[in-house]
Amino acid sequence: MTARITLLLFLAAVSAGGWGLVVIAQPPGRGGGSASLSEPFRGIVANGELEKGLFEIKSTGVSTEPVVAAATTFLASLSETQLEETTFPVNDIEWRSWDNRHSYQRRGVGFNEMSQAQRDQAFALLKVSLSARGLKMSQDIMKLNGTLAELANNFDEYGEWLYWITIMGTPSATEPWGWQLDGHHLVINYFVLGDQVVMSPVFIGSEPVHAVSGKFEGTIVLQDEQNKGLELLQSLTSEQQASAILSLDKTSNNALTQAYKDNVDLDYAGIAASELNEVQQQLLLDVIEQFVGIAADEHARVKMEEVKQHLDRTHFAWIGGATDESVYYYRVHSPVVLIEFDHQSRVAPFRSREPSRDHIHAVLRTPNGNDYGKDLLRQHYEQHEHGEHGHSHN
Repeated sequence: MTARITLLLFLAAVSAGGWGLVVIAQPPGRGGGSASLSEPFRGIVANGELEKGLFEIKSTGVSTEPVVAAATTFLASLSETQLEETTFPVNDIEWRSWDNRHSYQRRGVGFNEMSQAQRDQAFALLKVSLSARGLKMSQDIMKLNGTLAELANNFDEYGEWLYWITIMGTPSATEPWGWQLDGHHLVINYFVLGDQVVMSPVFIGSEPVHAVSGKFEGTIVLQDEQNKGLELLQSLTSEQQASAILSLDKTSNNALTQAYKDNVDLDYAGIAASELNEVQQQLLLDVIEQFVGIAADEHARVKMEEVKQHLDRTHFAWIGGATDESVYYYRVHSPVVLIEFDHQSRVAPFRSREPSRDHIHAVLRTPNGNDYGKDLLRQHYEQHEHGEHGHSHN
């Protein structure tokens, strides 16, 4: 499929105070991404260079047995046809084929076609993979997609059950495998190798973020992600804010690493954690944990330990206002974690140019080549001497 590529130019202030130019590919239209997916996977890098040696295969002491068992049970519940549509090799390009937009043509087995028993097994997989908070947020995003269907009177493109699951590889206690949840405003990539978990990229979002009427009235999401970022910014001195804030004007969408953005060059920008006091550093860690903590508690703890090892090199950048009513974008970026939070322009049930607090996109990624656990997978192949025998690293 031929895809049109446009260039998005984004001026970002680097930590040294200069201005750098980031050039990335805008994802193609409906069902798009073919051009991006034709590029070999590299990962998100700063200063144009992949930083090596950040990730290693090791024991975390946190069992993944419940996840293996739940995935095995879920697969056993599928029909032969569903199973064929749902399973892919562990190194398949399907990992990278997710899309946060509603119009994308998904693969896998959809919640909309599952029996109630199969849905129960699918949610059982999510329950053991995610924290209680992560599970509730995922289910609430799905519900709000149902609210959007009500508001737009469009149940063909939006709906609570328009989400799909794929399994990459065979669930195993020793061999690499993983699962993906893919749908509008909710994408989770979950790679497993032994007792290690890499949960990224993760995309979370919603429009609306609060159901004020309808079947799911009262459902609300992404308020802590919104408010903890603002709390951190408001804790900064005026001098620190001058370093953190790239622009006071928030007139468009600013997220840079959504679907098909696996190979973005993104330099560090904003204020470094080394310039924050202990209270402010803890607020920064609270922001990161809000996203990392979507994973089951003990796996999130392991990831947070990794984050803390690189705390001084972690940067916080901001675009937009600083009041309790402002719309804004913020980014947390270190060698091992990248978080983007963005108030977006309205799309449905009506369109608007101005960003709104009622349409949010947020992304969690692992820079330097370990999204989808790809750096761990590469090392696994090298250790087992079959990395050159037909295994793709896309």
